[in-house]
Parts: sequence; C-alpha cells; structure tokens
Amino acid sequence: MSLKDQILNDLKSAMKAKQNDETMLLRSLKAKILEKEISERKSGESTLSDEQITEVLMKAAKQRKESIEQFEKGGRNDLAEKEKKELELIEKYLPEMMDDDQIRAEVVAQIEQMGATSMADMGKVMGALMGKLKGKAEGAAISKIVKEELSK
Repeated sequence: MSLKDQILNDLKSAMKAKQNDETMLLRSLKAKILEKEISERKSGESTLSDEQITEVLMKAAKQRKESIEQFEKGGRNDLAEKEKKELELIEKYLPEMMDDDQIRAEVVAQIEQMGATSMADMGKVMGALMGKLKGKAEGAAISKIVKEELSK
C-alpha cells in the first residue's frame, strides 16, 4: 500500500471514529499532497512517488517543529502541545530518521571521499550528502555535523 493510500485510509478511520484533531491534520496532509500532485502534473508526472510524499510530510513536520519552538518561547504551552501531537502523527508516516552518530559516520565518510579540508568545501559536501541522505535525516542536523567536522 502506498503512503498516500495509507494516509487516506487513516483519514477515513479517523472520520468514522470522530477523532476531530486527527481528521483535521490528515485532511491538511491530504491537501498538501494534492497540491504537490497538481504542481508535478504541470511538469508531466501524474502521481507522486512515496519519496515525493515523504518530502511533503518532512516539510509539514519541520513546520510543526518550528511552531513548537515559537509557541514555547511565547509561553503558549497549550498550542505547543497541540503541535507536538500533530508532529507525532506525522512522524508515524515518515521513515525512521538517522541519529547523530549515523549522520556523523556518513559525513566523515563523505569528507574523506571528497578530500574536503575546510569550511570552503562545505557546499560540495552538503550537496552530496543531501542527495544521499534525503528522507533519512534533516538538513539542519546534517549541516551542523558537517560544520563540526570541517572545523576540526
């Protein structure tokens, strides 16, 4: 079953169970996926791959994380909790993310392979890693570790 089908089935189940918060979030995700399908249709593709849907979900998860941070800074813990629940639900559909140690191992291997020695090489290293780790790790985490390794 494709990721999109799984989300649509879960939406139906949430609607039947009258889980309003979950229904609203899943409808939002469905809309974002549909929006992406429409934009891709212009470029010739008719359906999205699971990888493209994962990109949509990662973007939604990143937005939730940023919102949580802002709400916590503003002392709005009630809204932060709502965003955390949504983030948990979104993460159910995402592949398991790499931890910092796994990312660091990939970064070190890429730096050695490219012979990168300074921060001037960061763009090349990041470009290679982002393609390689797409959907497995967040760009911010990769960037932080690349900076640490190139600063040694």
